[in-house]
Amino acid sequence: MSLADDKRLLVEIASLYYEQNKTQEEIAQKMNISRSLVSKFLAKARNEGIIEFTINDQFAGPYRELEEQLKEMYGLEEVVCVESTDQHFQGKVLGLAAAKYLSRILKSHDVVAVSSGTTVHEAAENFSKQHQLPNVKFIPLVGGLGTEHLTIQSNRVCELLATNSGGRSVELHAPITLDDIEAKQVLMKQSFIKKVLDAAEAADVALVGIGGTPEFSTLTNAYLPEQIDNDPEYSQEKIAGDICYNFIDHAGKAAKCSWNDRVVSIELNKLKKIPSRIGVSGGHKKLSGIKAALNGQLINVLITDEKTGRELVNV
Repeated sequence: MSLADDKRLLVEIASLYYEQNKTQEEIAQKMNISRSLVSKFLAKARNEGIIEFTINDQFAGPYRELEEQLKEMYGLEEVVCVESTDQHFQGKVLGLAAAKYLSRILKSHDVVAVSSGTTVHEAAENFSKQHQLPNVKFIPLVGGLGTEHLTIQSNRVCELLATNSGGRSVELHAPITLDDIEAKQVLMKQSFIKKVLDAAEAADVALVGIGGTPEFSTLTNAYLPEQIDNDPEYSQEKIAGDICYNFIDHAGKAAKCSWNDRVVSIELNKLKKIPSRIGVSGGHKKLSGIKAALNGQLINVLITDEKTGRELVNV
């Protein structure tokens, strides 16, 4: 068979398979050759450029290039960028994106550890009831008893996720913070506390919000309003933001402050052992916290808005 005839045959087989949707068996019968030879000819057609594939990425979202930049720059497994909007709606948009991402990745029998916060609550509220996951379990990463911000506490977020997904939730019967480190040490030894946090540490997925510097933090405004301006250990130089109620420095390590000694939360080194750690946060006020969480590899999946994403690339 001449080269021209060979090329002609490759084109014909490729056309039958890709344009006319014939099976390899049907092509083999038509051409009076074996099915294995059809497969070899198709491979040869691809190798010689007779067949070319084009992926139409217009449906992949308008921020694909930015997402790839962030992935490469910070060593992330996945990035989802959404449209930047005003502060009032940004949390809702991010929460919806996080809900869609969760529904895409969660598998039967997954364990999901969840922090607290407005954006994480939006993710729970927007989780589609059409995507039922009866064998998935949601577990708090932080304490959740107290009088402040009841609807966004971790126990409530887990309950809402379980309700919408058809899964199950576990409660952590512990306050967000205690009066001193000694009280925390006693509490953390209690079997009913240890059992829940041990289960959270062994989770497959973590969903966490990320707060900004203390003056913008929901956490400090609720529990440390006086210390924000008066206590040097909560200065912007020392604290970049917070994650799972832990204040973090600009390197993404737990900041040295009395709050971190007293808070009831997963330890950051244990958070990092959870395979998939989704951080959902956006807005300029939270930029330093997000950057710190990325520096410390506290998250490996980022859901944020376009403007914040571009600031993270250019920071």
